[in-house]
Amino acid sequence: MALIPHVIGGEKQTAAERTQPVYNPATGEQIHDLAIASVATVEEAVAAAKAALPGWRKTSLTKRADVFFNLRQLLKQRSPELSAIVTSEHGKVLSDAAGEVSRGLENVEFAAGLLNLLKGERDEQVSTGVDVHSIKQPVGVVAAITPFNFPIMVPLWMIASAIACGNTVVLKPSERDPSASVFIADLFREAGLPDGVLNVVHGDKVAVDTLLDAPEVKAVSFVGSTPIAKYIYERAAANGKRVQALGGAKNHMLVMPDADLKVTADAAISAAYGAAGERCMAVSVLVAVGDELADRLIPELTSRIANLKIGDGAAEGTDMGPLITPEAKARVESYVAGAEAEGATIVVDGRDFVYEGNGFFTGATLLDHVKTDSKVYRDEIFGPVLAVVRVDSYEEGLRIINEHQFGNGTAIFTRDGGVARQFEFEVEAGMVGVNVPIPVPVGSFSFGGWKDSLFGDTHIYGPESINFYTRSKVVTTRWPDPEQSKIDLGFPSNH
Repeated sequence: MALIPHVIGGEKQTAAERTQPVYNPATGEQIHDLAIASVATVEEAVAAAKAALPGWRKTSLTKRADVFFNLRQLLKQRSPELSAIVTSEHGKVLSDAAGEVSRGLENVEFAAGLLNLLKGERDEQVSTGVDVHSIKQPVGVVAAITPFNFPIMVPLWMIASAIACGNTVVLKPSERDPSASVFIADLFREAGLPDGVLNVVHGDKVAVDTLLDAPEVKAVSFVGSTPIAKYIYERAAANGKRVQALGGAKNHMLVMPDADLKVTADAAISAAYGAAGERCMAVSVLVAVGDELADRLIPELTSRIANLKIGDGAAEGTDMGPLITPEAKARVESYVAGAEAEGATIVVDGRDFVYEGNGFFTGATLLDHVKTDSKVYRDEIFGPVLAVVRVDSYEEGLRIINEHQFGNGTAIFTRDGGVARQFEFEVEAGMVGVNVPIPVPVGSFSFGGWKDSLFGDTHIYGPESINFYTRSKVVTTRWPDPEQSKIDLGFPSNH
């Protein structure tokens, strides 16, 4: 069985003290072995990144940009192959995997504009004979720790910006679907990236802790669950590193009585059950304003769920694939099992779905009359479960959204522009959609939430990523006339 290797200094390494299996979640079959990095292996990757840093930092911006233009072309050409890899290890349908490639490509295109992104500023004659200018310089070796649910998009969100800014990278992808990261490293090398600028190591907590503690690693980017995001933020920050750690979510979709019922139902189904709900931007709570609206909306949702085709993501016409592991399936179904005891009505029970095979499948679940003090409402389930919460007013809906511990993304569906603007102004979340259920920003903006959805102050990709992966330096210059030089013990002034 093929062993998925590390990529260190441009070389693929298969030697490993430990290995673990990688499964196809649609069949339950093991398809690869994965080399698990020891402390020594991670340290070797960090050393390779450190050794490559001086040369890459000195590389002209034009040559760096060439790498990204080449990479863009390669990603477009190889998208079907890369999508198939993701589907085989993650389970999401091929069209969803292709969409992931496309969204990752946005940040590659953004990074290709590094000639403009890395511009400094200059003021002339701030004082007599004195000029001041600022420059952006790379922070050094950076670590990228990425989740299983987007094995292409999230790595490209991190490493494209980091590399464009002149840093070198150690990427630690999820051990559940790691092949895409090795494929991306191969494409970067083919695009002209020097060896050692991008390194890939596979592993578990041992690898992560080694990166968090390594003094050579100056910045850490992470996307995953809130408990781990908090742990990574605290440990890395304690070691003096710059950290952006994106955590969990419980994204609400507030539906006003004037919303288009069919459009709203289509959007809710797509946002709740796409990728089997394994998205940090999935809509998991639908907040219906008024019982009349909820009573009309439930049948619309139910009828659409009945028409979903659930199966192998590689099969044509499949709408929803499996969950990533049997443990994920068990966890999701445990929440459904406890929903009624918490006061919810199970309208559609995903546990009733039967799949003829050994994959990690559960069906789409729809819950009504969900209480805001229940676990099924408070927790991030990360599966195909949509909870309907009924409220009496816009104000009540806004209040429960703002009181939730997570503040990643949210949306409002309405025909009223005034209400939409008010919601945009008042809601406490990092990303807001108006009649858009999954408001992931385009590549020229940045992605990130509020509250327990983000630890650190900087959002991922886009303009904020340039600030995260660079340090500003301000240079004050003076070329005085030697005949006018004199001793001045006072504080420098601007006169």
